Amino acid sequence: MICGVLTFRAPLASSSSFTSISKRPAKHSTRLEVHGSNSSPGIPLTAEKIVNDSSITGGAYDFDRASTSLTQKLLPSSKKVTIVRHGLSSWNEESRVQGSTNLSVLTETGVRQAERCRKALENMHFDQCFSSPISRAKNLEAVDAREKYPKEYTTWREDPANFSVNGIYPVQKLWGTAREAWKEILLSPGENFLVITHKSILRALICTALGLSPERFRSIDVNNGGISVFTFNRKGEAMLQSLNMTAHMYSEHIYIY
Repeated sequence: MICGVLTFRAPLASSSSFTSISKRPAKHSTRLEVHGSNSSPGIPLTAEKIVNDSSITGGAYDFDRASTSLTQKLLPSSKKVTIVRHGLSSWNEESRVQGSTNLSVLTETGVRQAERCRKALENMHFDQCFSSPISRAKNLEAVDAREKYPKEYTTWREDPANFSVNGIYPVQKLWGTAREAWKEILLSPGENFLVITHKSILRALICTALGLSPERFRSIDVNNGGISVFTFNRKGEAMLQSLNMTAHMYSEHIYIY
């Protein structure tokens, strides 16, 4: 169980078409020279590599303080995490605020979206799968807040980080939940994980991985059935590889990564 949001399911069987990729030994160090537009000599930077860690790819990754560790401890290997938002639910369709009950269920469209996700990922091997215990994620008390609590609803829409109910700040609490969820996911055995969950916790997972505060809650959006992918080095630092991939919703696209 992950913080009451995600539940563990047994490891998935390996697909026969999955091709493993061998890891290259890491070098002892990597030396880069950074040149500003008005600088003449380069500024040397040395990043000590962790043994067997993946190489630096493109940007500020694997440098001290360039990103934040989500585990605060060394992992036995690098990790890859695929996050999928559940299919369209009945209350998604009505633009209603959803809670943590099963009053909102997958629509026929949502079921088709879930099937498209399954087919799109059928060539991927996942060591473990984490999903929400709420039924619409597997195939927050729900109220029609806009009508019943118009003032609170406005705060929820315009200033979610400061939205409160009975002294509790749900979005701020969600950030804590997301951090704990990341720890449990990344410290689990295996290297390739699948997470199926809901929009709010999905936003929190993405934002906490990128070091964004609760004020950035609405800076990230993911469609129903959208797929996002993170890689993590052995320090537990995240790099966003893909955000809200939806090609499989409009074609027979199959992902291999």
